[in-house]
Amino acid sequence: MKISLIDARDLSEAWFLCLRQTLTEGTKYRIERGSYAGQQRWELELVVVQIRHPATRPLIPSVPAGVPPPTSMEYVENYLPYLMTAHKGEEEQYTYGQYLEKQITEVIKMYKENGFNTNQAFMAIGNEQSIYLADPPCLRAIDTRIRNNQLHFIVYFRSWDLWAGFPSNLAAIQLLKEYMASEIGVDDGELIAMSKGLHLYEYAWELAQLTAAMA
Repeated sequence: MKISLIDARDLSEAWFLCLRQTLTEGTKYRIERGSYAGQQRWELELVVVQIRHPATRPLIPSVPAGVPPPTSMEYVENYLPYLMTAHKGEEEQYTYGQYLEKQITEVIKMYKENGFNTNQAFMAIGNEQSIYLADPPCLRAIDTRIRNNQLHFIVYFRSWDLWAGFPSNLAAIQLLKEYMASEIGVDDGELIAMSKGLHLYEYAWELAQLTAAMA
């Protein structure tokens, strides 16, 4: 598998760099199972994105004039409870928060009571029943580390929509990290994201090409 390494200053730059790399180095294939089955994905096989200053505002990309924005802060703020709380609507198969809510509290407690030098402050999303869902969770893990008095996140997505999912997900995850850092009493740190399926669906190909050309 080809491993793509992306080093970005902030969340916005990370999105633009991932767009360009997907368009130049990604592989196209037809989806046999999953979202948009029968259509094509344009995908990086395995990507690691290191974001050095993820707290830099704005947290979402500013796209060129004429290109519809992939997300908004209003959407991100509405999405945040889905990430942090266990409430699940009747129409929802799951929320990330149903897995994360108690783990967030436990990780904060772990660092405050036991110190920073541990490898156990790991938060998992999904369980043995997730494989049977029509759409299993895309975000599967948020690992954490405190170094130099900074809280760092390492997140893994099994599958990841680059156009709309990436900017919304990372902005909300960054807000979660800032909250946890504040509760622990440390500074905000880096955000490292990885996926073995960062992709553009067909509907976004033209938008991505236009954005990359104009940015």
